[in-house]
Amino acid sequence: MSKVSYYTAEGLKKLRDELNQLRDVERPKASQAIAEARDKGDLSENAEYDAAKEAQGMLEMKISKMEEIVANARVIDESQLDTSKVLVHSFVRIKNLGNGSEMKYKLVAQSEADLKSGKISVDSPIGKGLLGKKVGEKAEIDVPSGKMEFEVLEIWRE
Repeated sequence: MSKVSYYTAEGLKKLRDELNQLRDVERPKASQAIAEARDKGDLSENAEYDAAKEAQGMLEMKISKMEEIVANARVIDESQLDTSKVLVHSFVRIKNLGNGSEMKYKLVAQSEADLKSGKISVDSPIGKGLLGKKVGEKAEIDVPSGKMEFEVLEIWRE
């Protein structure tokens, strides 16, 4: 059974655009590379042909995986989400109780995660640790460098 993932409308559009790029642009390029390599003669000794076939196989695997992700993607109506606890697509302001620093994040699906723009994956250690927490609750999270403790200061939707 495939895992359902939740996306914003923008995130799902980005996924579909990437899938269309792979199908409509990259797939024909791979086929063309195979045809050009085949025209160069003896296939048993043609490394270019082998490389082109391998690249096509990798591309087809990527397309298949993307198709599965898109098929199992669901768009969330963010205006209907509960703001009393941290959920997918929640904006949160948290405080690191170890050093006192405050951070703001939006919890998103893994493929939408982008730390530079403040989007962290719900599958990341911090994302998992924050899910379901309410304002004022503390989350103790195992990270590669040990344990970190955060306090949820604010939850909101945009």
